[in-house]
Amino acid sequence: MIGVLGATGDVGRHAVGFLERLGIGPVRAAGSAVADFRDPASLDRFASGCEVLVNCAGPAHAIGDRVAEAARRAGAHYVDASGDEPVDVHSGRTALLSAGLQPGLTAVLPRWLARDAEVHGLKVWLGVSDLFSRSAAEDYLHAAAAGHGEALAAWRGERRSRALTRETGVTLPFFPEPVTLLPYFTPEAERLARALRVAEGDWYTVLAGDHVGRAFDRVHGIGREEAVADLCRASRLDLADRAPRVVLIAEADGRTAVLRAKGNGVVTGAVVALAVSAVERDELPPGSYFAGDVLRPQSLVDGLAGLGAVDVGVFDHPLSRLVLEEEGAL
Repeated sequence: MIGVLGATGDVGRHAVGFLERLGIGPVRAAGSAVADFRDPASLDRFASGCEVLVNCAGPAHAIGDRVAEAARRAGAHYVDASGDEPVDVHSGRTALLSAGLQPGLTAVLPRWLARDAEVHGLKVWLGVSDLFSRSAAEDYLHAAAAGHGEALAAWRGERRSRALTRETGVTLPFFPEPVTLLPYFTPEAERLARALRVAEGDWYTVLAGDHVGRAFDRVHGIGREEAVADLCRASRLDLADRAPRVVLIAEADGRTAVLRAKGNGVVTGAVVALAVSAVERDELPPGSYFAGDVLRPQSLVDGLAGLGAVDVGVFDHPLSRLVLEEEGAL
């Protein structure tokens, strides 16, 4: 039995669909009306009898380790689409955290491109054009306030503050309009830089619309409720007359990988389902892990493509050359 909390949300419903396509189950699906993360007894009833308990609910910062604790009490494995702190697990069981797009796939794709070898130069760009749910907006604001990452920082053999600057009006391939680049260095990026022994590493959030970028600048000076509403409204305006999309680009020592998906819910739900599959197949020893650190890159990328969740391409030259070739073609 696979228990999925948050199954009525964008990520959860896609995760359930992909689990069924993979033949993993049966699936026990729950929305907020079935299992309340604030009520341990409610969680225990839902987790009872589950082999794997999956958390796709939000906001992640409010849930914390409550669902993980329910998994431990039930003697179940645990997979979380979010989660950025190690959790306690039942003896002989596995907890896989950050099994989503970011964090998660944002570490796996560079590792897949680099073949887990030592890397001198690494750059990662992530552009998400999708609606901010209330939970996602709350998690973004909480992470910013708690200092989970540092704007403008980069990796130069160690974390270096203010190594980069914000750029506007930048032309990038795979984005049809000029974009804004916001350098942002996360704990996952630091773990990846250390694992691959990166000498120089830059990570960018790519903003293709004007409204969310301006909202990012405003929300830190206003109240939480107003900020959440502002982010949600800005995302709707930026997505008007456009389909949701995700573009994740990694460049390692002159080679570039490009992954594209039709929205955050699709790709995150697929990562969750494949993470559950890895846990069910005992690919990981017992313990608590971050998905981006331990999932097999080739298996995950192949699995995502096989599910039709992403398109992936690899080029034997850097992204800057792709830009020049596009301009030359025009």
